[in-house]
Amino acid sequence: MTAGTVDVHVFLGKGGVGKTTCAAATALQMAEAGESSLAISTDPTPSLSHIFGLQGEHREREVLPGLFITELGLSEVRAMWDERFGREVYAVFSSFVDIDYPSFVQFVTAMLPGLNEEFMVDYIRRLSSAAGYRHILWDTAPLGQTLALLAMPSLLAEHLRMAPRIYSHLRTSGERKEPVMQVIRGWQQLAAACLEFLRRDVHLSMVTIPEALAVAQLDSVIGELQRHGLALHRLIINNVVQVTDSAFLARKAEQQRPQLEQLRERYRSLPMVEIPLFSEEVRGIEQLRAIGGLLGPAPAREPERSTPA
Repeated sequence: MTAGTVDVHVFLGKGGVGKTTCAAATALQMAEAGESSLAISTDPTPSLSHIFGLQGEHREREVLPGLFITELGLSEVRAMWDERFGREVYAVFSSFVDIDYPSFVQFVTAMLPGLNEEFMVDYIRRLSSAAGYRHILWDTAPLGQTLALLAMPSLLAEHLRMAPRIYSHLRTSGERKEPVMQVIRGWQQLAAACLEFLRRDVHLSMVTIPEALAVAQLDSVIGELQRHGLALHRLIINNVVQVTDSAFLARKAEQQRPQLEQLRERYRSLPMVEIPLFSEEVRGIEQLRAIGGLLGPAPAREPERSTPA
């Protein structure tokens, strides 16, 4: 990225590992450095408001000078679908299936894996083009849902390969009268553009915890990212036990030790940050400021496209 552009930072990881906390702390750090920041959560159960000590859910609310938060849910995704392709595709679909439009949108957004996240990527892509903020920080949905969007271009390509005999004879209603195949190709182009945006214009941070299952899953997850031309900029290990002043914490630290050793060795080529386990729930500006200090500046270098060591 070049100076003066919008930096987009994406936080990936399983549910409950601390993605929201890391995104919020980084956004706070940047805003307090005088650079306007927007933290966006697309988790089905968003917690940005809770972390900042706010009631309810919020859309582009200024929490502090230069620091904004947005929580986007399924209703916003469906609105994006409606804006882009919903009515056109529905016009064809409803010609041979008796279904009302709200039910159709609900069906499509639930049926295709990754569709929700893909329209979120498109939203963020357009938001970054508008250059209303210096930094955009995306707290993604749980990892499986986010990775599902990577399959969208190939899924749509397969649809295009199999569907012509049906769709080529149908046309959408309305003023444009476009063949539905053209509509679907537009959807495929959007999927490809979203993937290219992730490849070229975002910084990817993986958030994990030092537990056996989480560590065991990292290789396959990073491999999937690399298969689609995506490389991590940073690995964040959250909830590391550093104070062992009780038998419980000493035992917990001992359980974490082999996982930490494996992460440090296997991903030594990646910038790595370890966040200690806090004795209290991370909530409020002061605790987020402490997390931001531990995270340090968000990486700005070009990613190294290397496999785990």
